[in-house]
Amino acid sequence: MPYEPPTHTVERSLRATTGAKVVAGVDEVGRGAWAGPVTVCAAVTGLRRPPEGLTDSKLLTPKRRTALADQLEDWVTAHALGHSSPQEIDELGMTAALRLAASRALEALPVRPDAVILDGKHDYLGEPWKVRTVIKGDQSCVVVAAASVIAKVRRDALMAELGAAYEDFGFGDNAGYPSPVHRAALEALGPTPYHRLSWSYLDALPRWQHLKRVRSTPEAVALEAGGQLGFDF
Repeated sequence: MPYEPPTHTVERSLRATTGAKVVAGVDEVGRGAWAGPVTVCAAVTGLRRPPEGLTDSKLLTPKRRTALADQLEDWVTAHALGHSSPQEIDELGMTAALRLAASRALEALPVRPDAVILDGKHDYLGEPWKVRTVIKGDQSCVVVAAASVIAKVRRDALMAELGAAYEDFGFGDNAGYPSPVHRAALEALGPTPYHRLSWSYLDALPRWQHLKRVRSTPEAVALEAGGQLGFDF
């Protein structure tokens, strides 16, 4: 299906209305996975014409996505990745873990952004960052689309690397998301050190339910109860 290429419209608006000189785009991957970190990329692109075919990473074939990520890393002004581990996700909850990963990415940029364009409806970042949320920003905003592609490709590569010691789980193919191979390995072998042990998939695995963690952080419980989470399978 034809798609409209992303533009710099939101970035130009932020520059005009807030005086922001450096605008970062932020996108995440791994929110709905059962295993592995949640990964956030923060990217700064300026207002240059993007590489041909740039769009939301989920709309690209794996081959095209990988080639585009390599091209983008040379094209962007700056980019950085931030991760929250499965253990941090279990302890903090996904919203707080996303905030931690995004803050790590933003703080790793060589220059601090004056404003941030965040993909989605909910601002999980908050102060001190000046945030503009954009639904489907990974399709409509150049800077967010760039972050989307880099985050997806680099996390997929990380999961393939982590999965080398756990070949039965197929992390190189499913990146820690549910799949028939992943489900079968979990039932037979139980969770790896890279699995999120507070997640409900363990409820369907009686043999391994004793490993399930109950989140205890008051902030995390409150955030989860607030229904702020979505999943991007």
